[in-house]
Amino acid sequence: MVTRNETDESHSLRGPIDRPALLTIRDIIEREEPLAAPSLDDYLNPTVLEVLLEDGLCRAKSARIDVQWTTRADYKFHYTDADGVNFRWGNHPHDGDYIHVPGCEHYHPPPDATSDPDDVEECCIKQSVEVLVTRAVLKLWRVAYHTDSYDPLNAASNPP
Repeated sequence: MVTRNETDESHSLRGPIDRPALLTIRDIIEREEPLAAPSLDDYLNPTVLEVLLEDGLCRAKSARIDVQWTTRADYKFHYTDADGVNFRWGNHPHDGDYIHVPGCEHYHPPPDATSDPDDVEECCIKQSVEVLVTRAVLKLWRVAYHTDSYDPLNAASNPP
């Protein structure tokens, strides 16, 4: 089982968690990703959608993607696996701290989802609707899974 690994990020998502958006994301993942089992941490008042994966990327035997989505369309899709690899796609203000990121969309690369301003990258996902973002994340994850590499995770054109 994958343990929760909280990485430091000084920037927060704005607004309360958007339950209907998380339900939409859950339904898309249930329909489109056979290796995934998504569930809300609390059905009535969720803080996160936990997506357990039967297999991880590269050598990892298991993994999880934690999804947060707010009423202001800020989001975070955070992957963590049994081998301790972490990365995430996010869309929220970062006060210009990520010097290679012109907008709010950003990507924290593996292996540790660093928040080092020199390492955070502009994200290839430019969509802001939960359906499109979720499909993009699933496609990027699936391509990385099949190529057995982390390289495709932020290497697609918009929309992936």
